[in-house]
Amino acid sequence: MYDDKELKEYRDLLKPPAHFEEGFDWKTVVGAIFIGFLMMPGSMYLQLVLGTGIGPAARWVTIILFAEIAKRSYSELRQQEIFLLYYMAGAALASPFQGLLWNQYLIQSDAAQMLGLTEYIPAWVAPALDSSSYAERTFLHGDWFVPVLLLCGAMIIQRVDQFGLGYALYRLTSDVEKLPFPMAPVAALGTMALAESTEDRKDSWKWRVFSIGAMIGLAFGFLYVLLPALSGLFFTEPVRLIPIPWLDLTRNTEGFLPAVATGIQLDLGLIFIGMVLPFWAVIGGFVGLIITVVANPILYSHGILHRWRPGMGTVDTVFSNNFDFYMSFGIGLGLAIGLIGFWQVARSFRRQTGERLNLAALFFPPPGRGDISIWLSLGIYVFSTLSYVAFCAWLVPSFPWVFFLLYGFVYTPFISYITARMEGIAGQYVSLPMVREASFIAGAKYFGYHGIEIWYAPIPMHNYGEATVGFRQIELTGTSLRGIIKAEFVTLPIVLVASLLFSQFLWRLAPIPSTSYPFAQELWHLQALNTLLMQTATLEGNSLFFQALNSVYVSCGVFFGVLAYAVLSFIGLPVLLVYGVVRGLGQSTPHGLILELAGALLGRYYFLRKFGTRWRQYAPVLLAGFSCGMGLSGMFAMGCTLILKSLNRLPY
Repeated sequence: MYDDKELKEYRDLLKPPAHFEEGFDWKTVVGAIFIGFLMMPGSMYLQLVLGTGIGPAARWVTIILFAEIAKRSYSELRQQEIFLLYYMAGAALASPFQGLLWNQYLIQSDAAQMLGLTEYIPAWVAPALDSSSYAERTFLHGDWFVPVLLLCGAMIIQRVDQFGLGYALYRLTSDVEKLPFPMAPVAALGTMALAESTEDRKDSWKWRVFSIGAMIGLAFGFLYVLLPALSGLFFTEPVRLIPIPWLDLTRNTEGFLPAVATGIQLDLGLIFIGMVLPFWAVIGGFVGLIITVVANPILYSHGILHRWRPGMGTVDTVFSNNFDFYMSFGIGLGLAIGLIGFWQVARSFRRQTGERLNLAALFFPPPGRGDISIWLSLGIYVFSTLSYVAFCAWLVPSFPWVFFLLYGFVYTPFISYITARMEGIAGQYVSLPMVREASFIAGAKYFGYHGIEIWYAPIPMHNYGEATVGFRQIELTGTSLRGIIKAEFVTLPIVLVASLLFSQFLWRLAPIPSTSYPFAQELWHLQALNTLLMQTATLEGNSLFFQALNSVYVSCGVFFGVLAYAVLSFIGLPVLLVYGVVRGLGQSTPHGLILELAGALLGRYYFLRKFGTRWRQYAPVLLAGFSCGMGLSGMFAMGCTLILKSLNRLPY
């Protein structure tokens, strides 16, 4: 994997600069306010309507707007200022209070009532059903004070926490071990395209490619987002030329493909994503999908997928198949991927050259990057972990507190380091499935815990390895870490205030879920069933989770994953194919894999031949431009919708 040809191409996209700047000034402060109070509501709205926010799009729209203002002010945005706006947009759009919208639905859901869990959901997650806040659809109510306060506390700890173990692992894997981080340049290239545009460089290919993507995004966004939103304001039913979230064909194919969720998600953005993702990972995902299409009718005929019934749509088919087979099989696949990841880390150590690692780089980083002390980073990690432990011990006093210490100081650093090395070597995330769930079940079985509060507690089980990629992106753009730290302190209060206000606003406009928010109405029921099914494992009696868990299927998943890796390695095929197959076998909604495959084939067999290896740089910039165009359409649709629906609530 370390020598994979495709990954080598990603490693060489960008080299670290020699000069670093903070990029933090009044422009970034204004940008944070703009993002929080104008972009955040659009992202939250589209998340409920389409299932995807406008995270990337909001970043590009903000940068373009500020770049144009700077031009007309006879100024310009430096590359570091642009990346800081990009970074702050991502931080500001992570709406913490959007979880409250999910919580209010969960406690009122049919799934909670069907499984008998409504009374077990703690009041610090959502008030009891007799609260008048549900009839009024408001979070500005005394019954929501504790959930809101807990979210604020967790958000503050989380923002500080990212500069703890994740940053320490970045210093270890990037500065000491010199790992390449092949996927880090992908995000950095988009901001560099915008930086070139602010310099009026008419020969810049990045700006031209970005503009092409933006125009395509605007045209598609008009049909996919804007037309349904505007028509829904004037007609009883919105006009949808393109089905949202997908075209469901399960009932049409059930005669010859029983127990197979079929359909297609007609989102053009998936084609651009397929162009950016590693080719063999996309191919592997499609192979996994083909395997399920072939295997599901066989499993159904042998009585393994016995809960499926004719007439079920995609959501019910996926849930029943998960319950009967794929949840257990997926756990086994995840364990196999974890074992492969551990083996890859051990193999990479064995293949190190004879040079000794320069551990002094931990304490003496390159000058100008704005690095913080490694001891301060580790101190932040210890403090934040102990804070999480204290929170959990207070919220769930009946659960053994020693588990919280094991989560934070044993499992977290172990899995974080494995993931950091895999991200640095191959751009792959590693996780061990069911560790969290198994520990909860063990606490219930052997220590007498009874309840479901532990499932909602902010336990200190994190994987900080993924954060190393973000720090590498900061380095590649020449941005000083001190500017990032200042930006975090500025965005935090803006995010907390704006997120609460707009969560309240969206709920007051219409019940969530409802026909006004089609994605939530279509998929939240499935998500609630999957979530609550797992939580029944810590209650007394015959848990539905244990009914769904099958050790034979888990073993089959482990065997299949390890065997597939061994065979691919032996015949010399890319190992990324294994990760793709696991993704395709995940039995989530598979309808987007078809257009991803189309994008991957277009990129490799047309654009790569036409433009050569430079296409590797074109593709992420094109995707960034498309996201920007979609975001502009979504923002306009959101603005019209919120304004007109707000007017409808006025007395006149």
